[in-house]
Amino acid sequence: QLQLVESGGDVVQPGRSLRLTCAASGFTLDYSNIAWFRQAPGKEREGVACLNSRSGYCRYADSVKGRFTISRDNAQNTVYLQMNSLKPEDTAVYYCAVARNIIGGTCSVAWTYPTWGQGTQVTVSS
Repeated sequence: QLQLVESGGDVVQPGRSLRLTCAASGFTLDYSNIAWFRQAPGKEREGVACLNSRSGYCRYADSVKGRFTISRDNAQNTVYLQMNSLKPEDTAVYYCAVARNIIGGTCSVAWTYPTWGQGTQVTVSS
């Protein structure tokens, strides 16, 4: 079975850091487009970061540029989102998403990704 499982969400104070993990099983992340999205209550789902597993090219939303980093561990078949200098407005449920075989997966367009994890809650509050 194809599965993505996010972990690492927590409640943290502004300015702190978190690293989110997305573990893939049942398939390889090779030749995939990979992305992190987030959704806060009452707001639309927002593309945060994306990565092409072959080229390594990364893109980021303006709201997180310079603070967040997407990366991949090939051996562990896992992707990460390193989040630094967290702000209250970063509070959301964070999801990882994958389009296999470089089919679909336009960076910040949610409906182009067929495979999704269940989400992990990040809360930034003093």
